[in-house]
Order: sequence, then C-alpha cells, then structure tokens
Amino acid sequence: MITLVPDTMMTLALAVVLLPFGGAALIALAPQQAGKWLCQLFSAVTLALMGTLTVRFWDVGQAASTHSLIAIGRTEIFGLTVDSISVLVALAVVAIGFLVAVYSAAYLNEGNREHPHVGRPRYYAFLLIFIGAMAGLVFSSTITGQLAFFEITGGCSWALIGYYETPKALRSAAKALIITHIASIGLYVGAALLFADTGTFALTAIAQLTPAHKTAILLAILVAAWGKSAQLPMHMWLPDAMEAPTPVSAYLHAASMVKVGVYIFARGLMSAEGVPEVVGWVGAIMAIITLVYGFVMYLPQVDMKRLLAYSTITQLSYIFLGLSLSVFGSELAFKGAIAHIFNHAFAKTLFFLVAGALSYTAGTRMLPSLRGILTRMPLLGVSFVVAALAISGVPPFSGFFSKFAIFGGGFIASKDNLLLLPMLVIALLESVGCFAWFLKWVGYSVPGKPSEAVAQASPLPVGMRFVLVVLVVMSVCSSVIASVWLG
Repeated sequence: MITLVPDTMMTLALAVVLLPFGGAALIALAPQQAGKWLCQLFSAVTLALMGTLTVRFWDVGQAASTHSLIAIGRTEIFGLTVDSISVLVALAVVAIGFLVAVYSAAYLNEGNREHPHVGRPRYYAFLLIFIGAMAGLVFSSTITGQLAFFEITGGCSWALIGYYETPKALRSAAKALIITHIASIGLYVGAALLFADTGTFALTAIAQLTPAHKTAILLAILVAAWGKSAQLPMHMWLPDAMEAPTPVSAYLHAASMVKVGVYIFARGLMSAEGVPEVVGWVGAIMAIITLVYGFVMYLPQVDMKRLLAYSTITQLSYIFLGLSLSVFGSELAFKGAIAHIFNHAFAKTLFFLVAGALSYTAGTRMLPSLRGILTRMPLLGVSFVVAALAISGVPPFSGFFSKFAIFGGGFIASKDNLLLLPMLVIALLESVGCFAWFLKWVGYSVPGKPSEAVAQASPLPVGMRFVLVVLVVMSVCSSVIASVWLG
C-alpha cells in the first residue's frame, strides 16, 4: 500500500529526495554541454526546497513527525521522519552538494593543471543521485529505507571514485564498493532481526525490544556504520578513494558518504529509547582505537588529500565516541556528536576544496612543494588556515564547540564510569597532536616566499572562489547554527 503525503512539510522532504534523481535523468537525456548547468540548477532548487523545509520546521517549534509512505499490511517498508536531527543533517548534505556542483563546473575544465578534463554528463548525474540518496537516507524512518539508499550511495561512490578510469582509480572504486557492501550486511541482519521480532521495519520499533535484542540490532547497525564511515577494521577504502576528482573527495568523503555510518548509528540510538551499555562500550573502545590509528597514519602523509583522508577517519571517530558516550546518559555528548557531523562537513569540505584549488592552479597537492600560498594566492592561504584551525578544534572556529560538547559530556558520564576517563584523555591528546601537526603544515605552506609551483600558479575561476568564501564563513558560523538548532 502506498500512502499519500499528508502535509506540506512531508511533501517538501519527499521533493528534496526525488528532485535530484529527476535532474540526473534529465542530464542523461540532454546534450553533453548541458550537464554542468543542469546539475547546478537542480542542486540549487533542491537547496531552496530544503531551506523552505528548514524554515517551516523551525516555525512549528521543531515538532517531529513521521509518515509511512509504503507499507504491506502493518509492515512499514518506507517512510519519512522530519525532526531536528534529520533536518540539520539533510541541510548540510544538500547545501554542500550545491556548493560542490558549482565548484565542479569550474574545476572540470581544460585549465586544470593537474587534471585537464571537461566534465562528462555522468559525473554530474551521479553527483545529483548522490545528493538525493543521502537526503533519502537521512529522512528514512525505516531500516529498509536506510538500506536502499545505503546501497545507492555505494553505487554512486563506485562510479565517482573511478571517474577518471585509470587502473588505480578503478581499483580504488572497486575496493570502496566491496568493503562498504560487505558492511551493509550489518543492516541486512538488523532489518531481519527487527522484522522477526516486531513484524515491521520501522526504526521506532527497536524501542519495543528486550535489551538483548536491542543490543543485537544496534551492534549490527554499528558494523554497517563502521564500513561507511571508514572505521577499523573497514577503514582501508578511504585513503585509496582519493583517486577521485577532488570535488568528489570533498562531497563523498567529508560531507556525505562517510557521514552515512555515524548517522545510521545515531538514528538507531535515538530510536531505541534506552540502549544497553555494552553498545556504548563497543562503540567507544573502537572509536578510540581508530582515533589513535588514524592519527599515527596521517603523520607521514605528504599528499594533502591522503592526509585529509586519515584526518577524516579520526574526526569520524570523535563522532562515534560522542554517540557512544550518550549511551551512558550524556545528552550533551550526543548533541556534540550531531553538531560535529554538521561542523566537520563544512570544515573538511573546505580543506578538500583547498587541495583541489591548489591542484588546479599550481598543478600539485604535495605539501613539500607548496610554500608561500598566502603571498601568491591570499584567498587560498586564508582558506587553508581556517580549514586547519576548524578541523583542529581551535576557537572561534566550528570544530572547537562540537568537540567541547563531546568532551564535556564525556567527563560528566565518566563520573559514574571511571573507565571512560582514560579514553577521554587519549582523545584529548590526539586533539592536541592534531593541532600541532596541522600547525606545522600551516607554518610551512602558507607564509613565506612562494615556491616554484605556487609562483607559477594560474588564477582560480570565479565559481571556485565563491565556494571557498562561503565555506570559510560556514567554518565559523556552522557551530552557531548547530548549537541554536539543537538547543
């Protein structure tokens, strides 16, 4: 049975999901040169719809609502949930999708010194599909809905990571697809267990289960989350995925695909209404192990994108840590984790797109070859510094406030669970080390006399400059938006 959408807010949510798919279909039928313009148009309209939904949701006092769209008898197959978490995350996904579409139109041309190449329609079509699939996953009220969009994002990531069709890019794309597909088994198991126990796939049904059954389903979801969010032991696809065009790296591996894992885990915890502590311990311990591993691995990197890939793994570990700490009763840690999803999306997208801009203008993203960026290209120099400070968690940039909430909530929870304290100390040490390491590269690459590669840099297109300015602003303002929104 298919149910009609009951109100304007649900209609807007459904439109945000479906419109990008329609745009992708139109790109496939349109002339090649129209692809980049259609992608920007449809992503802009999708953002306008998302903005309208956000304003309406705020106007009604952020009153959460859920509606079943597809059901067989009493078994809900697919529905939409509009609440404070889904709207905030969807806003980041759609907004950054639009910015990446604008950036891509400028980046994919013959003036690119590292990859001179005119973007093909399939690039823009898959980018739109990815935006729609991410919105669909975020708004899904059922585990089957999450699973369907989970798999669509996997297919899109395979197509976009392998876009340049070099042997290494194709191998990296296959690795990402295989590992994340293996991880999706966790969602299949979770869906089967939920249906066997409750007769429905609605996530809210998790609250009806016994503690043992909740544990089984949430741990199954956690396995799927580790795969998508590149956590140990399924992390190895992310650094290799840097073979993708840099705008793809920015969207899939900063704002979108890697956020699937932390989001489905967060949604599972929210739906359970009382989570057994074993889930928190497993999540927190694995987060700390991955945090330390990611930090150690990004120390020797000189390729800016691979450095950012390992940095992304560690930042996602902070989010998993915050979500896991919430199991021990810390609402502050949970809100900090959700805010970090939002804040990190903008800051890390900025950092990736700085790397792309350097590749475009200077022909390299190798850090030892980049000096004097600020002298030759002031906007890129400022963007580099802002991104590094935001990721490192330095006030007044966005990363500080969400990390502070995670740590604050964690120390509150550790009063009753002293074993959490060593984990928080390790995380604090990593945060200090992260700041020191990024400060080293800021000091090396940004000031001083331009190196040969930087001195010969070509001008940045207007579209790329516009996106960088917006992301610099958001790297300061996103924390205010998130804190006001989450209360």
